[in-house]
Amino acid sequence: QHGRTIIHKHQESMELLRHLAVVLVIAGVFGQDDDELALEKKLCQDKSAGELFRLNAGKDSCRDVIQCTAGGLQAIRCPPGLAFDLEKQTCDWKWAVTNCDKLTKEKKVKPLLVTDEPLCEQENWLACGDGICIERGLFCNDVKDCNDGSDENACDQDTDPNRAPECDKSICTLPDCFCSEDGTEVPGDLCPENDRCERVPQMVTITFDDAINNNNIDLYKEIFNKQRRNPNGCDIKATFFVSHKYTNYSAVQEMHRLGHEIAAHSITHRNNETFWTDASVEDWAKEMGGSRLIIEKFGNITDNSVVGLRAPFLRVGGNHQFTMMEEQAFLYDSSITAPLQNPPLWPYTMYFRMPHRCHGNLQNCPTRSHAVWELVMNELDRREDPTYDEELPGCAMIDSCSNIIGGDQFYNFLTHNFYRHFDQNRAPLGLFFHAAWLKNNPEYLDAFLYWVDEVIENHPEVYFVTQTQVIQWIQNPVAVESAKNFAPWQEKCSPGPRESCFTANSCKLDTKELPGEALRMHTCVRCPNKYPWLNDPTGDGITF
Repeated sequence: QHGRTIIHKHQESMELLRHLAVVLVIAGVFGQDDDELALEKKLCQDKSAGELFRLNAGKDSCRDVIQCTAGGLQAIRCPPGLAFDLEKQTCDWKWAVTNCDKLTKEKKVKPLLVTDEPLCEQENWLACGDGICIERGLFCNDVKDCNDGSDENACDQDTDPNRAPECDKSICTLPDCFCSEDGTEVPGDLCPENDRCERVPQMVTITFDDAINNNNIDLYKEIFNKQRRNPNGCDIKATFFVSHKYTNYSAVQEMHRLGHEIAAHSITHRNNETFWTDASVEDWAKEMGGSRLIIEKFGNITDNSVVGLRAPFLRVGGNHQFTMMEEQAFLYDSSITAPLQNPPLWPYTMYFRMPHRCHGNLQNCPTRSHAVWELVMNELDRREDPTYDEELPGCAMIDSCSNIIGGDQFYNFLTHNFYRHFDQNRAPLGLFFHAAWLKNNPEYLDAFLYWVDEVIENHPEVYFVTQTQVIQWIQNPVAVESAKNFAPWQEKCSPGPRESCFTANSCKLDTKELPGEALRMHTCVRCPNKYPWLNDPTGDGITF
């Protein structure tokens, strides 16, 4: 499976190419005689402002598009190797564009939700784009109930007629519900004005995504070396979002024994990002429910502690993903990114509307009410000199902060973002890694460990905890002075050496679902008959 670093580099190069495409304007304003003016008028009459479209369909014309401007038609050509994606309205790699045979992007008729006079007599009925009324509940349910399909064309967090309501603190109360109008409010009453939050413990959550195996086990041993302890005397803890392929489940079992949290990150980690955006409830259940089943069975985890998940590539699956999470009893998601802001956001429950916009290109955020926690990924500030540098977009995964190029700079980045949380509302500071980024850059690892040690030494208010431990604190907030005795943070406080499974079973397996692949899987339990995969997560060789 590919590290997400490649994806982010891909996205950056795409941004560059998109800008380049606009520069490559073919001397384009066409000469104007009456016939051409008439043609131009016809071409432009149903186009929205700035919309790019094709004159000719087909693979050979896929680089070329035009747009209507005040000065006439303007032609634009994508650089070699790219094609124009009508739906995304941007240049993309040729292999990724599937609409070369179309001339214009799909026209979506909008329903008539906001009108001067109500169009529908019945209560809780709304009008389709053609004026015909249907029940409110039929809107945005993935089935086209209007003749013109308009009931499925206005379904984001601002327009879905069945969207989650705004935060109502009179009914949203701890321990099961937490929300605030702008998402920055501190839980409990430890920091009433959201200012001077000295009594609030500063939580730091370190997470790692993808497989746990021989490529990174030694890295984790170095970071979590039993010497680094929280102020309560317990080892610092982290959360591992584990994808299945190439994972060593004996190592997963050991990380869990040491008190780290294991969470789901899918079975396949499919590279097609739009799969995750569009996946059905059943697809999500197979990927994440199946992932949890594999982790529990082969990592021998029997305490029902696999309760969280993160979507591959942070591609949120909208209401489908969160419906699955309710049905499969997942406690929290940690895939939604919040744009860089001060003060940062606290985690929230999804019963009410998200307190920030749906952030990211083509993201599919949930709009409905869901009984799930969101451990939101606050973007980090990557400016070298935040006092003087101009605004830069933030970054959520550390390896996507592309301007980090040295150990000292990374140390300054960590320090600045730490105090951005610590000196404001003490929202949990999330440091989201892929192991390879630290492993392949020893100076980053040195800077990271130096920073962790410095924080532990200088800040008795700081606790490095798991994602679930963050939720446990929000549900029952305790002040810094009581945090040392907070029971959920003392679980598996500082386990001793391993006492069983010194040599794991090394299982050589295959599965019909991955023809031609022979895979090795390490586990402390008995080897299964087949390599566990989507339709046979237990590896029994019986597919569902």
